[in-house]
Amino acid sequence: MTVSMPRRIQTFLEAQAAELDAAENTRLAYARDLKSFADWLDRRALDFDTAQRDHIEGYLIDCDAEGLAQATRARRLSAIRQLYRFAFEEGWRADNPAIQIKGPGRAKRLPKTLSVDEVDRLIGAAQTMGSARDERLRNTCLMELLYATGMRVSELVSLPVAAARGDPRMLLVRGKGGKERMVPLSPGARDALAAWLMQRDAKEAEREARRLAVSKFLFPSHAKQGHMTRHRFYTLIKDLAIEGGVSPDKVTPHTLRHAFATHLLAGGADLRSIQTLLGHADVSSTEIYTHVLDARLRALVLEHHPLAKDN
Repeated sequence: MTVSMPRRIQTFLEAQAAELDAAENTRLAYARDLKSFADWLDRRALDFDTAQRDHIEGYLIDCDAEGLAQATRARRLSAIRQLYRFAFEEGWRADNPAIQIKGPGRAKRLPKTLSVDEVDRLIGAAQTMGSARDERLRNTCLMELLYATGMRVSELVSLPVAAARGDPRMLLVRGKGGKERMVPLSPGARDALAAWLMQRDAKEAEREARRLAVSKFLFPSHAKQGHMTRHRFYTLIKDLAIEGGVSPDKVTPHTLRHAFATHLLAGGADLRSIQTLLGHADVSSTEIYTHVLDARLRALVLEHHPLAKDN
């Protein structure tokens, strides 16, 4: 019996979720990319079983002609490769038509980061912005934790409250693929965490007294997930940028992660340690920060060295 391509894709995505513990955002991206490929095949009276290498290459050429970014095309090929590798391993196909296709690669761009002064202004804004005390304590805790640990925003907003109990010196973070790592907390982050935890517990005790469900998250919300959403934090950090006099275009949750790594490297930390703290699977992902530092040092020399100045 012939199995439809949508069903093949669904089985592949379910396996990703069950076996590799792929993050929901990753699975959604795979689903979109593979649906695009399936629709392209269907318009040409092709399907999963009949597609060959030249068809996949033709799809990628069409993606390029549509003006899709290099990174988007690389991601789509990656999804197709993983689908056909899974199909080969499962015995759905005797070959893998995508195995030898070279992708467009990814343009190497230096990550945007922030200066120490800009980070200080963001944290200062968090301490004062908000109409209620609990809002200010929460904002301060979010910013202190993010900068002190370099966590991904999804890791930050979904932290379980159990991880914060007992005035911890280290936080246990569950990252991509379910991998866990320990990240140390600075004194400022510990103080902000303790203050927010006391306020948060008081509010949750009020809910419990009214026989309402108590949240298991450090940053509870009424969102479906039960915790602050990434989108809400993204909006919040833009507001903090405006309040702190930092260009909002420069500020995203990820630029705080970049600032954490860049400032550590500038302070003398080694790449392997930074790799561990960031939760990078490969040190090559961490090496980009050496280029950021190099660029800053070059700018410093060109701006301040007397021999670099024009006569």
